Amino acid sequence: MPAEATERDQLVLADAYGRVATDLRVSLTDRCNLRCAYCMPPEGLDWLPSADVLTDDEIVRLITVGVELLGITTVRLTGGEPLLRKNLELLVGDIAALSPVPEIALTTNGIGLAARAEKLAAAGLRRINVSLDTLDPEIFAKLSRRRRLSDVLDGIAAAREAGLQPVKINTVLLRGVNDHEAFDLLQWAMAERVQLRFIEQMPLDPQHGWKRDEMITAAEIKQQLGQHVELIEDPKDALTRGSAPVGIIASVTQPFCGACDRVRLTADGQIRNCLFARTESDLRTPLRSGASDAELAALWVAAVAGKKPGHGINDPSFLQPDRPMSAIGG
Repeated sequence: MPAEATERDQLVLADAYGRVATDLRVSLTDRCNLRCAYCMPPEGLDWLPSADVLTDDEIVRLITVGVELLGITTVRLTGGEPLLRKNLELLVGDIAALSPVPEIALTTNGIGLAARAEKLAAAGLRRINVSLDTLDPEIFAKLSRRRRLSDVLDGIAAAREAGLQPVKINTVLLRGVNDHEAFDLLQWAMAERVQLRFIEQMPLDPQHGWKRDEMITAAEIKQQLGQHVELIEDPKDALTRGSAPVGIIASVTQPFCGACDRVRLTADGQIRNCLFARTESDLRTPLRSGASDAELAALWVAAVAGKKPGHGINDPSFLQPDRPMSAIGG
């Protein structure tokens, strides 16, 4: 157990492998208004009971502990779909009022963003990632089981106009579905002045249908794009064509666990050290039982200290986590 913390002592979220977590991913809800085929079944999932979900005040308090006591410098709000949180702008404003002020980011599917991007930026949001896997309305409907592509595109435009920089686009290519669109998406992103990021599909679906041999790899994406444009790797492992960067995130085939600086807080108040962790540490119960900030910080430090060296996807003994992506937060 770490040394006891007193109020406003500065600790760090360090693990046994020398990594320090400074990037906090906070899931605001497990609910979503899409039903993407690689994320959840058509009928959706059994959502968390409302009483289990952290309130706005509880979320702000835990983020405050992370920022003011534990060295968190970036707070990314995720879901499910975080725009389903009604008071999101107020929540962003409360986080922006902390000292020191963390960099506040959001990952969203973009539905509803057009009406809220300007208010979110005014509240203190600085960066945004929007999930978009296709530019074809029919493929979008097949993948997401909703006809909302125009809403997502409108949201992306609104985010750019609101001054959120950079606007990053997260894309997952699926074999035989949208894998022919890689270059079309890159051309679109360059024209729209947004940054495209291809992410290898990960085993986080509730159906447990992920198969390694069906996954589009980073190498395949590079090969496909390389037929059309010159790709130049930069020190951050992004690829560039002129002034337009394109990220190719090889989460499965070339994991970057050794440099991981992330920790996750689920919508029901559990600390997770990795998307693929099979254990969690409960902060909600002590929070609601009257624990002090110092006590919460000590529990958090102990939780991160046990972080494993990697996600283990490439290990024969790998088991997919019980929670799907929508219930963890990206």
